[in-house]
Amino acid sequence: MMKKLFLPLFLFCATVLHAQNTPQVEASFSADSVMIGDQFKLDVKVTKDVVQVTEFPTFDGKLTEYIEILKETPVDTMERNGRTVKLKKEYTLTSFQEGFHTMGHFPMLYMDKNITDTIFSRDSLMVQVTTLPVDTATQTIYDIKRPLEAPLKFGEISGYLLIGLIVLAAIAFAVYYIVKRMKNSPLLERKTTIEPPHVIAIRKLEKLHNKRLWQGGKQKLYYTALTDILREYLCNRYGVKAMEMTSVEIKDAISPILSGTKTMEDLSEILGTADFVKFAKYTPSAEQNEDMYNKAYYFVENTREQEKAISDETTSTDTVGTAEEKPQAKISEQKSDNSDRKEEMQ
Repeated sequence: MMKKLFLPLFLFCATVLHAQNTPQVEASFSADSVMIGDQFKLDVKVTKDVVQVTEFPTFDGKLTEYIEILKETPVDTMERNGRTVKLKKEYTLTSFQEGFHTMGHFPMLYMDKNITDTIFSRDSLMVQVTTLPVDTATQTIYDIKRPLEAPLKFGEISGYLLIGLIVLAAIAFAVYYIVKRMKNSPLLERKTTIEPPHVIAIRKLEKLHNKRLWQGGKQKLYYTALTDILREYLCNRYGVKAMEMTSVEIKDAISPILSGTKTMEDLSEILGTADFVKFAKYTPSAEQNEDMYNKAYYFVENTREQEKAISDETTSTDTVGTAEEKPQAKISEQKSDNSDRKEEMQ
C-alpha cells in the first residue's frame, strides 16, 4: 500500500522540479484591440538559469499571416538575481486585415546540456483589428467628378517641341554624315597652312643656337642636332631620304643638284665636321662652332624654294625685283647679327 502511494508522489515531485528548472516564457500584446494600420507591441520575457541557453525564433517579416513585424529590438537583460536572469525582447507590429488574429503560444528554443527542446509561453496571444464603420444611411456617396478642362499652354508642349527639334537635327546630321561617307570626304574640312621647309629649318636652327649647347661643353649633342635639322630640311626640300643616309650618301644625292657651288662645299664641311665630332671625339674651336652654324643657316637660305608670286600678266618687273631683294636683305641682316656675336665672343 505504501509503495502505491509513494510512486505517484515521486512522479509529481519530479515534474514540479523539472518545471521549476525549465525557463519560463511570458508573452503579451500591448493592446487587445487596435485600429487597422496602427502599431502595437509584443513583449516577450524569459526567466532562466545562467547556464541555460535560449534562442528567440526568427521571423520572415511576419508574425502571422496578417500580422507584420515592423521592428524588433535586440535581446536585453532586465534583471539578474544570483543565478537567475530575466531577458526581454520587444516586437513592433501592425496589421491591415480586420478581424481576430490568433498567434497561439509564443515558441522559444531551449538548450541545456544534452537537452534541446521547444518551450512555449503560458498564455495564448490574440488581438482584434478593427476599422472605422461607414455610415451609409446619413452620408451620401457621390460619383467621381470629371476632370476640369484647362486651356492648352505653351509651357505644356514646349518640351515636346524641343524633343522634336533635337530629333530633326539628329536626322539631318545622320543624312549629312552618310553623304560625306559616300563621297569619302571628312565631316569637318579644315584648311591647314603648310609651312615651307626653309621656314621650319630656320626656326629650329635659331632655337638650337639659343640653347648654347657647345658653350656648355655638349659638342656632340650640338652637331647631332645641327645635322638632323639639315637632314630634315633636305628631305622636305628635295625629297631625299636624308634621315636614313650617311654623310657620304647625302653628298652623292645632293651633288647633282648643287654640284660645283659653294653651298655644296659648305654642306660637305658641316657633315664632315659633325662626323669628326661624333665619331672621332674631335673638339672644334668656338669660332668653328659658330662658323658651322652660320654655314648651315646660309645653306638653308641659299637653297630655299623661291616663293611663286601670283600676279597678272600686266605686273611690272619692278615689283618682281623688289620681291627678290627681300630675302637678300634678310641674309645681310643675319650676317651683321652673326658678326656681332663673333665680336662679343672675342
